[in-house]
Amino acid sequence: MPHATHPKNPSKEEHSTRRVAANKGAPGLDGQSVAAFEADLGNNLYKIWNRMSSGTHFPPPVRAVEIPKPHGGGTRVLGVPTVADRVAQTVAALALEPRMESIFHPGSYGYRPRRSALNALARCRLRCQKRNWVVDLDVEKFFDSVDHDLMVKAVQANITPAQRWVALYVKRWLTAPLALSDGTLQARERGTPQGSLCAAEHNDPYEQGRVMRSADPLGLVGATPGIEHCA
Repeated sequence: MPHATHPKNPSKEEHSTRRVAANKGAPGLDGQSVAAFEADLGNNLYKIWNRMSSGTHFPPPVRAVEIPKPHGGGTRVLGVPTVADRVAQTVAALALEPRMESIFHPGSYGYRPRRSALNALARCRLRCQKRNWVVDLDVEKFFDSVDHDLMVKAVQANITPAQRWVALYVKRWLTAPLALSDGTLQARERGTPQGSLCAAEHNDPYEQGRVMRSADPLGLVGATPGIEHCA
């Protein structure tokens, strides 16, 4: 891989580690906790930087955890990458963030930096004073059905030549197998586990497009001037 495509600044790994630690996530398949990762921080960050810079970082399987859906109707599968892989994903997310932020809808709040659920509620409160109706749309099984090729094309369309390494690793993260509770590995050709940084960073504008296309046949987009979006 040409040097121009490398994530060349080790401080990005340090910043990414702080983000991962702040989320206080569970260990991945290797059982390593955030605290254990930080206990040998220098060596662990060097390994990540060295492998990502040389194009040799291959994501380990993602630990699958089933949780019940809040209102019944089965379970939802969450993906828990290893701590080291979450740091690597965050490095890529930080590289994409400026471009993604420039094209997100202003009414979008999910997974965005410096935007919280309370900010979204405040915006909804203001809109409730203007309109007395709400349209709630959801893409059924969105995370389970994400088209990998379309996702990679979306990433490639929004990176610079010096960021080609991001697309390389997005491909690998999308296809990293799921490690199920019975010890088997499940290959993935579509979809991305909920809970992974890869899902959070790349799905938002992609899902917005699918929701808008779903709403258009209902006459909600073109026929309603001034319709506002909040997600």
